[in-house]
Amino acid sequence: MEFKRGLVRTKLGTLHYREAGAGPPIVLLHINQQSSELMLELMAALAPNTRAIAVDYPSHGMSDHVAQQPSIQDYAACVHEVLQALRVRKVVALGEATGAAVAVELAVAYPDIAGGVVLVNCPYLGDAASRQALLEEMMRKLRPADASGFPKLRGIEYMLEEDPDHAPMQPTQSWMDRINRAQIEAGRDRWQALIALTRYDLGAALERLACPALLLMGEHFYFGHRAGEIRSRVKELRYEVLPRTRFCACWEKAGEIAQKAIAFALKDA
Repeated sequence: MEFKRGLVRTKLGTLHYREAGAGPPIVLLHINQQSSELMLELMAALAPNTRAIAVDYPSHGMSDHVAQQPSIQDYAACVHEVLQALRVRKVVALGEATGAAVAVELAVAYPDIAGGVVLVNCPYLGDAASRQALLEEMMRKLRPADASGFPKLRGIEYMLEEDPDHAPMQPTQSWMDRINRAQIEAGRDRWQALIALTRYDLGAALERLACPALLLMGEHFYFGHRAGEIRSRVKELRYEVLPRTRFCACWEKAGEIAQKAIAFALKDA
């Protein structure tokens, strides 16, 4: 599979993207502290039928780092700038976890470009206090760092023993290597996307969503029990559970998610 790569100048520096395939465009939005490199399998599965575009957020992957704290609105604006540069007029936005929030904001802020959203493991975190508590737990316990704040490397055993909620059901060394590489690329700025998520009122944004939406929740996703709250807020929503799936679903269940996203993009959006 050939993956094209490029750079686009945005209001938050130069953003890196990957692209593959031809057809109706789908923009892929990654989990916090990850990068578009974790979307390679999904891009390959989408490419025969769609134009898959995966973007690195500012301070992530191979995009420029920014000193200021971005918001989910900033990420959506930067993604919109990339799509404009690539002359995309209509797109389905597919995001997992933090990426799902960026997909929602992209559709809300730029309704003319939004043909639909696919929300994978959408992180409905509850009220502001609950969101802050999650951030503090992650920073205190689940993402080890050295004395300078630079992330330490983690192994598969660590993930499955200490932080299984943020691991796929069957992680491989390739997956773990890319996770570690993404952590190093983000460096001390790795908390920016999660901070942005905890400051974002996803519930209010979901109520403003006007385009068709597909919600895909992993059977073992740790916020899967909040699916009902998401469904109550979205006007036009299809909901499906991904069996035997936890986190990093876009990597582990790339073929299944691609099949559902293609059907959604070609028939419903």
